[in-house]
Amino acid sequence: MTGFPDAWYLILSSRLIPDLDGGYTISTLARARQMADAGAPALLLTVDPGPAEAHAEHRAEFVRRGAAGASEVFRNLFDEAADPDGGAAEWLRAAARTGEADPALEYRSVAAGAIDLPNVVDPNWHLATAPIVVRDGAGRAIGVIDGFGALYRAWLGDVVAGLRAEIERPVVVICESRQLGELIVGWQDRDVRILHTIHTIHLEPPYTADASMNALWERWFAVAPRFDAVLWPTPWQFDDVRARFGDDRVDVVAPHGISAPDEVAYAEDGPVVMLGRLAPGKRLDHAIRAFAHVVDQLPDARLELWGAGAGRDSLEALVADLGLEDAVSLPGLTLDPDAVLDSAAVYLTTSAFEGQGLALAEALAHGVPVVAYDIRYGPRDMLARGGGILVPDGDERALADALTRLLADAALRRRLAAEARAAAAALAPERAMETLAAATAEALSRPTRR
Repeated sequence: MTGFPDAWYLILSSRLIPDLDGGYTISTLARARQMADAGAPALLLTVDPGPAEAHAEHRAEFVRRGAAGASEVFRNLFDEAADPDGGAAEWLRAAARTGEADPALEYRSVAAGAIDLPNVVDPNWHLATAPIVVRDGAGRAIGVIDGFGALYRAWLGDVVAGLRAEIERPVVVICESRQLGELIVGWQDRDVRILHTIHTIHLEPPYTADASMNALWERWFAVAPRFDAVLWPTPWQFDDVRARFGDDRVDVVAPHGISAPDEVAYAEDGPVVMLGRLAPGKRLDHAIRAFAHVVDQLPDARLELWGAGAGRDSLEALVADLGLEDAVSLPGLTLDPDAVLDSAAVYLTTSAFEGQGLALAEALAHGVPVVAYDIRYGPRDMLARGGGILVPDGDERALADALTRLLADAALRRRLAAEARAAAAALAPERAMETLAAATAEALSRPTRR
């Protein structure tokens, strides 16, 4: 391997479904591809209880899009819970204890009848220890497993045992989900190292350094010192966390790697574009209102809001109310974001918060100048080397002024376009893999923190 220790690598995610969960899905799949390119292929493990046929369709779609190398890199707990001859798989039977279903709960059958899952109506369902029923080929209950955490750990134990039977190597789990992290931090296999990635902000509105956190994050911070490393996507979040919560974790600044095209042809006369979900947190209404001021100064300016989501109707109504139908369009979801960025003169982001901001990073990689609110987290760190203009968070008039200035000044756009490519180099997959390899080597060099 190049840089990575000789180990089995597992990437653990709650689910991976095309066009769902936005940057989470994109960055998780990208990590797997980049690790394979660096000589450290990983299995992508998921625990969503969808039917096997749906999982097969999802995998085939990811391969078709080039987001995954092969369907064989994916494995799902519920795909592997049923024995081909009927009933529960051997690993599931071995994990079951004598017991019965909870009569106070409703259950649903999954995994070809091998498992009955309890319907736990609680935001913290994943922490419940309600009995999960295990059945044989005749449909008879043969025992129970105490909750989702025990189920997940039993499956992971079977996956690891199978890998070790093939070749004895250390095992590294890259956990991509806070909920799963809370459940597997109690995994007793001392030869497994767990590196936990972060995808989003840990703060609630108003997203200041001292803002409150939701319960998920409070529980997560309580167990975080037990992970063998925590990978933060930006220096700013790393600094905020250390200042507020101390340094009893093994914290690493590890941005998600962003691939850049070998060459770009900057579209100086293209539109302003935005890429992402049409969701409240993206504050696309700010972009539309700001663009009304831009069009007053530059009547030929155009804004394209690419994406899908529940906010589409209200955004279209705002465009109509402001009389911007000829200037602002919502083309819908794109399966070719590279082509959208190649057509853009400016990239705009108005998010209230981010983890890193993958679309902004991709814009820089395509040499597209950026205008962004100065939010936690992402834009400030990524634009520290140039490539765009930061404006005060929530200041729509400053946003309009920055866009107008940039669209009216071709020389400024060309300078920022060159800076954008240079700034994106800090996020190159090779650098991301060097960081991940170093964190892995350090974790394997000492006993697990669990």
